[in-house]
Amino acid sequence: MTESRKVGMVSLGCPKALVDSERILTQLRTDGYEISPDYDGADVVIVNTCGFIDSAKAESLDAIGEALDANGRVIVTGCMGTDEAAIRELHPNVLAVTGPAQYEAVVEEIHRHAPPPLEHDPYTDLVPPQGIKLTPRHYAYLKISEGCNHKCTFCIIPDLRGKLVSRPIGEVMGEAERLVAAGVKELLVISQDTSAYGIDLKYRMDFWNGRPMKTRMRELCEALGSLGAWVRLHYVYPYPHVDDIIPMMADGRILPYLDIPFQHGSPDVLKRMRRPAATVNTLDRIQSWRAVCPDLTIRSTFIVGFPGETESEFETLLAFLEEAQLDRVGCFTYSAVDGARANALEGAVPQEVKEERWHRFMQTQADISRRRLAAKVGTLQHVLVDEVNGDGAVARSMADAPEIDGIVKIRDGHGLRSGEFAEVLIEASDDYDLVGRLPA
Repeated sequence: MTESRKVGMVSLGCPKALVDSERILTQLRTDGYEISPDYDGADVVIVNTCGFIDSAKAESLDAIGEALDANGRVIVTGCMGTDEAAIRELHPNVLAVTGPAQYEAVVEEIHRHAPPPLEHDPYTDLVPPQGIKLTPRHYAYLKISEGCNHKCTFCIIPDLRGKLVSRPIGEVMGEAERLVAAGVKELLVISQDTSAYGIDLKYRMDFWNGRPMKTRMRELCEALGSLGAWVRLHYVYPYPHVDDIIPMMADGRILPYLDIPFQHGSPDVLKRMRRPAATVNTLDRIQSWRAVCPDLTIRSTFIVGFPGETESEFETLLAFLEEAQLDRVGCFTYSAVDGARANALEGAVPQEVKEERWHRFMQTQADISRRRLAAKVGTLQHVLVDEVNGDGAVARSMADAPEIDGIVKIRDGHGLRSGEFAEVLIEASDDYDLVGRLPA
């Protein structure tokens, strides 16, 4: 019998890159390769890189170096793969470099450097219908599109991943059905711009289970909400048609959760960023959304220290936070990205000022988060269990996405199981997390 071939994978960056890694591994498993959990057992190692900001590039280069030291046979893919010269300058011995979402090119390189086993039979060597997943069994990322049509001055994603390309709704729903059938309890919808889903296709009609449906955000949410799993929306721009989704959240068809990257609260900074939204309208929309769905959780990300940001503009951002009362927030200091148009803007903010503003921002948001979580003490929360350990169980409420939001610690949850839903009586809270017990 032909000796099996094994491939290792190091996946860096955002959930969208993780989905790319899953797709590559699924194809390789279909081709007869085994997946190696360590460097030593792999015939070749794939490093899926992130190239969005300098720190991510440094992490990617370190990971490539580690894989080369431990294994020696490395193929690089992902967003940093668009800068092959920078990779080969530091690591000239990599076998090949491909860019983001170039699945066929990665597989072709694997075939070239570690040919698939000749005796592989795709009809008997089965791959799970849902494909190979790198997340826990009970949740999965569902990527609905690739690329982005926006031209934000701080971002090079359109250069790395191209313009918006939406997947037909029938294809997306088919994948979602397979995931739920395989035991997935939570679908995390991701893209570069979830609100723009289907625009490039002019909302073309497609079919799911023989039923005609438009490839559009509203129809997608309605269909996903019929599967019986949690549906969580990420990377949503606050376009007017998002208003149509809020009643579905109020009715419990999809989770009352929106991940919206607002990026700043000053209209002038947003203009320099070329962001497609105005802060005044955003605050009004948040109020109207909460009027329809009081339990709505809003998470967002912001940038401080953007070129030209004045103290007054930063104070406007803090005022925006206080008025918006967002539930979950992340913040980054501005980092110049090679190729970003913001690099040409005047008024670079000194690093020490960026860091000072970051600390003030995070303290402001921590105070907001603490107050909003304290209001949940004494309530009953529906949670999804992620882990059971010696201290009890670690779960997430409807307000918490994995890895980026808070958790619910269940003191007496030793008898629960990962992937199980539970009701938890909240007894305490801090800046980011909740603590509770199972009701008697």
